[in-house]
Amino acid sequence: MIKILIADDHPIVRAGLKQILNDAGHIQVTAEADNGSEVLALIKKKIFDVILLDISMPGKGGIDTLKQISDMKKHPPVLIISTHPEEQYAIRSIRAGAAGYITKISETSKLIGAIEKVASGRKYISETLAERLAYDIGLDKKRPLHETLSDREYEVFCKIASGKTVSEIANEMALSVKTISTYRARILEKTNMKNNAEITHYAIKNNLVE
Repeated sequence: MIKILIADDHPIVRAGLKQILNDAGHIQVTAEADNGSEVLALIKKKIFDVILLDISMPGKGGIDTLKQISDMKKHPPVLIISTHPEEQYAIRSIRAGAAGYITKISETSKLIGAIEKVASGRKYISETLAERLAYDIGLDKKRPLHETLSDREYEVFCKIASGKTVSEIANEMALSVKTISTYRARILEKTNMKNNAEITHYAIKNNLVE
């Protein structure tokens, strides 16, 4: 039996995933969390075979949580599950220590297969992601502008590009408006952009927003 911890801030999503996985017969959801702090606390108390981690959670986001899990001496493999396409967060997730990345629109059989694979100690990486990783490793020329951003800056970057205000982003990420404004200033400086419109244009051009 593969014991799973589901981490997602949407109760309906957790309920749906729980039913799908428990119906598989050989997978059991033994705990749930709706934020990164809960995930870290549960890992210290219980044993899991796989953590199914949403990348977009309030407060301590998925990438930050993933990094802290990866820093632990012993920890279960983490399979990132996200509404965001691979282009946005997959490579960053793998770099941060994820055992795999799968989108929420994937077929049930693909999700179960991904869980089985990471539970056995292997990586779950799609063919397209494998190609992107291979390209990334052998990349000699200058990296795209968005890859110069830290994970936190990139998260704010994507939210700005999707049309959200500084206040909305601060509320979603459980951070102050001042902090988000600081991130925005760093983003503009690093990318040599002047305003939100340029951020949005760049993100659309590079398929970083839906």
